Amino acid sequence: MDLFLQQVINGLVLGSMYALIALGYTMVYGIVNLINFAHGEVLMVGALTSWTVVTLLADSGLPGPALLLAGLLVAMVVCGALNFTIEKIAYRPLRNAPRLAPLITAMGMSLLLQTLAMIVWKPEYKSFPILLPDEPFEIGDAVINPTQVLILVLTALALVTLSWLVNRTSLGRAMRATAENPRVAALMGVRPDTVISATFVIGAVLAALAGVMWAANYGSVQHSMGFLPGLKAFTAAVFGGIGNLAGAVVGGLLLGLIESLGAGYIGQLTGGVLGSHYQDIFAFVVLILVLTLRPQGLLGERVADRA
Repeated sequence: MDLFLQQVINGLVLGSMYALIALGYTMVYGIVNLINFAHGEVLMVGALTSWTVVTLLADSGLPGPALLLAGLLVAMVVCGALNFTIEKIAYRPLRNAPRLAPLITAMGMSLLLQTLAMIVWKPEYKSFPILLPDEPFEIGDAVINPTQVLILVLTALALVTLSWLVNRTSLGRAMRATAENPRVAALMGVRPDTVISATFVIGAVLAALAGVMWAANYGSVQHSMGFLPGLKAFTAAVFGGIGNLAGAVVGGLLLGLIESLGAGYIGQLTGGVLGSHYQDIFAFVVLILVLTLRPQGLLGERVADRA
């Protein structure tokens, strides 16, 4: 097996899921200048919701892809409603408060969602059923399975759809106007509250998509599963330039590649002292380097203006 090619494929798949989550971070930050640290928990709720739907429909006779689609659609609706509610009751009242207040609220919301999920779904890991064919495709000396192919395709479709929405629709123009100056946008007939709510809902839909595909790819779900992917996706958003849609995708893919290649070669590079289980350190090394050397990220400009 070609280790390098295999790690590149693994990195692109992992990076695609980071990119889906990072898009939610960067959209919310771009509109209301808030880092929503509860975003990873929205992913978790999406994954657990889809697991519940798939489990309930397991004896219905529906084929695996239909079960996955049903779980995904319900997860998107639940996560959209959840993020809409969170924005309305937790963040909107603090919109004009000092920056620290909504940041602390976001952390509190993250812990609250984890606790509620633990109560509802219990703390044990749950096996997510295999719903797609698991026969891998060969690419040279590497392999990729249908679930991973679907992740790559869905990420590309999500980015194209989001770019069209932001650049070609009236909602997208309202989002850009609100991001520039909500007061002036309101004078021009835009309703900033509606636009901000829509942004949170769109971010939640992407998080639900990422959560379901994460569960399908790794085969398990649990109440704390959103914390680490959420933190790494935040790193990806900062890496690419938080507030920039293309930057979120570039940052996600690069972070996935760095993490995967690092995990594949860290043993050789350190003479066996460190193993692949140290792969999580790469995300945080990247975060420290970016914040130190280029805090606006690879493609970010607006962060520097806002800081």
